[in-house]
Amino acid sequence: MSYDRYVAICDPLHYITRMSRKHCVWLITASYTVGFVEPVSSVISLSKLYCASHLVDHFFCDVTPLLKLSCSSTFIVELFIYIVGTFLTFSSFLLPLISYIFIISAILKIQSLKGQQKAFSTCASHLTCVIILYVTAICLYVRPTTSYSLKRDKYFSLLYIILGPLLNPLIYILKNREFQSSFNKERQRFLCSFHLGNASQ
Repeated sequence: MSYDRYVAICDPLHYITRMSRKHCVWLITASYTVGFVEPVSSVISLSKLYCASHLVDHFFCDVTPLLKLSCSSTFIVELFIYIVGTFLTFSSFLLPLISYIFIISAILKIQSLKGQQKAFSTCASHLTCVIILYVTAICLYVRPTTSYSLKRDKYFSLLYIILGPLLNPLIYILKNREFQSSFNKERQRFLCSFHLGNASQ
């Protein structure tokens, strides 16, 4: 999405060629490949640690609660997961960050204030979702294991898996012109009925 916004704002005349079907398939394939390989490596390294309880004290089967079930030393696995998680989180954050640096510099070069506002509004919803996702992911996964608390992390991970997907449609629907116009009509209707009710009293 950040690359799409970058091309739409910084190179709009080449949008069709830069966002061709072949290019989109390559981006999606790369995302799914990384999204599949990283958990598999974690599962393989975790699978050799268990000996006793199989009751995971969490809302879903996450890495940290699984490590707590181990009877043997988990230092090497924790270090591996921390390094891989940090690398993947920051490397996947790098593309949106670079894209938005170019986007913001291109927007600031637009002469008219209305043009700047329109360009910013194009990116605002996606940027909000990206910030929510990465702030919660970094707070949950990119920190020393000594600061883990299963009870606190359980609720924080609930925010991570629910807050983003819950707010995502809401953020994008607020940008929809049809929604905005019907919302404004309903608001006007409510205000009129409210004022008429107060006037009659």
